[in-house]
Order: sequence, then structure tokens, then C-alpha cells
Amino acid sequence: MTLLLKIIIGACGWLLGMAPALALALPVPLCATQSAETGADGRALGHLPYGQGAEADLLSAPPGFSIGGPCRLQRAAADDLIRLLQAADAVPGVAGTLRGVSCFRSIEYQRQVFCGQIGADKRFASAAERARVVAPPAFSEHATGYTLDFAIRPSPDCPDVDACIIWHPAGRWLLAHAREFGFELSFPAGNAQGVSWEPWHWRWVGTSPRAPGAAAARAVFARAAANYPAIPGLYLKPPRVVSTLPQPAFPLYFPRLPGM
Repeated sequence: MTLLLKIIIGACGWLLGMAPALALALPVPLCATQSAETGADGRALGHLPYGQGAEADLLSAPPGFSIGGPCRLQRAAADDLIRLLQAADAVPGVAGTLRGVSCFRSIEYQRQVFCGQIGADKRFASAAERARVVAPPAFSEHATGYTLDFAIRPSPDCPDVDACIIWHPAGRWLLAHAREFGFELSFPAGNAQGVSWEPWHWRWVGTSPRAPGAAAARAVFARAAANYPAIPGLYLKPPRVVSTLPQPAFPLYFPRLPGM
């Protein structure tokens, strides 16, 4: 075999071996002037990829729950949302205050939400900055139909999609009880995905693997559950927490709510 032929064969073999890595490095278009590379796990700017739920599988949330546009969820998630709202309505200080600011979003609508705030005269200068608080199109849990953003009404001192939701009785009630209705917090504080803490953003996975619709939901979020566990984790053993900070000199007090 001639030296030239060996070089050609070796070069072809190298290219074939590098093909998967080269493919992963290809930029994914996000906006007209913005793109991002995907990593080995498929993430773009910290967010995992998600397909779009079928329109026929979506149900509307109870009347009066949605703020702004309609709130639609996968059938099983919508059923458990009704149970959650009924339980919340039995708690003084929480009753009647939970609303939905965003539920199912199509990939195209997510593109508008994500790209509309990027630019020289906008709030964010780049897709990387925007992705800290909003997932890129085709990388949002909202597209699955299993995820919703809660809001509080009335809430004159706390804007929507803000961490201050936990200072309200309804926000603390969600942290304590949402898991009883199959919901888990997708992005806890300090999450490994690098996404900002979002105590308003909850995804539905069912109360158990045998719950109606839970197997399909857990399959959708299997990669996230394995590598970036949500809190409260419903079907993974939570990591051991080791305190690295001294105890504060003053008590951290939250008023106790009925049922908490």
C-alpha cells in the first residue's frame, strides 16, 4: 500500500471518527442573529432540548386561573392542577391567590419570547444572557405541556416570574405541598444547569410512576432527572446536604401556615 493511500485512508477514518463531535459542535439557530452550540448532552446555553406536545393532548386550566393568554396543559397535569388548586383554596391566606402566568408554549411562540428581548436597545445583549432566565426555542420545558409558571394575585409588591414569590404564603405553600400533586421545581437554587433559581416554575411528573400519564412525563424529563434532579425530587433520592455556612446570629422565621 502506498504512503499516499495510507494517508487518505487514515484521513477518512479520522473524519468518520470525528463526525459525531463535529455534528455536536454545529451551531443551532435561535434567533435571526443569535445561535448557540450544543454540548455532548444536547444542551444549549444550559438548557436541555424538548419537543413540542401534541395539541390534541392539551386541556385548558380551570376558568380564572390563567393571567393573560390561555393556560393549557397535558391532560394528566391539568387534572392534578385542579386538585392542587382545590387543596390551596382550603388554606387561609393561600385560598384564591394562585394563578398561572404561563403554561404550554409552542416552540415558535418560545422563539418570540426568547428573541424579543435580545438586542442593542433591549434588556439582554446576547442569547447567552437571555438564557439565564428564559429557555431558548426547542429547549424549553413549556413546549412539552407539562410545565407551568405560577403567579400570585393580588401581589402589588412582587412581580410575576420573580423569586419573591416565596415570601408570599402561596409561594411557600407550593414549596411544601406541590409534590403531593405531582409537581416538582425544575430549577432550584444553585442548580447544575446554570439556570437562575425559579421558584415559580414547576413541571409535572405524577405522584408515582403508576399515576395516569406519569410514565410519559417521566420519559420526557428522564435526562433532566438523571443529571439535574429537580427539588422536591419525587422519584430520585435527594442529595445529602452538607452545611458550609455558619448558623446566622438571628433566627430565620417564616410565619407558619395551616397545613404546613
